[in-house]
Order: sequence, then C-alpha cells, then structure tokens
Amino acid sequence: MSRHQFVHELENAADHIADATRADLQVLLRRAALLLRNVSGLSLDPRTDEALNSLALEMGKAKPDLVETIVDEWLMANAYLPVPYALDLESAVEGNA
Repeated sequence: MSRHQFVHELENAADHIADATRADLQVLLRRAALLLRNVSGLSLDPRTDEALNSLALEMGKAKPDLVETIVDEWLMANAYLPVPYALDLESAVEGNA
C-alpha cells in the first residue's frame, strides 16, 4: 500500500470513526506510528539518493547527517547562514583583501 493510499485510509477512518472497530483503529494507528518512525523526511531523485547513500557509506556517516552537513556548508558558502567562527585580529590569513 502506498503512502497516499494509507493517508486516504486514515482520513476515511477519521470521517467514519463511529463505524470503525477498535481493532481496525488499533491497526491503523500502529501502521501510522511505523510510517512516522521510518520517515526520511526528504524525497530525492533515485540517482541522487543512491549517490548520497554511497557517499555516506564511504564517509562512515549516516545519510541524514551527511545531508545536513552538505546543506549547512552550501548555505554558509552562499552567505545564507553566518560562518560559525569569526576571524580575530591575531588570526593569520593568506592572500589580498
């Protein structure tokens, strides 16, 4: 059963709660809990997902941690997030300003 079919089934049960048996509600709630527990939270193209899985395995990181790192670094590199450290006057830097 697809996620969309299950959502429809949950909504239907909510609309007809008086007609649902305790056992049916218990099964629906357990399935809902299982789905929520296993939600990755991000739907990716299969090629992208495979590349992230491979990279996470290679780096020895969990895929959610890897995605968080990638997004954080991209946001900092593109000035959407502040850099988490500041240069002080004693810090050595190379190059020209």
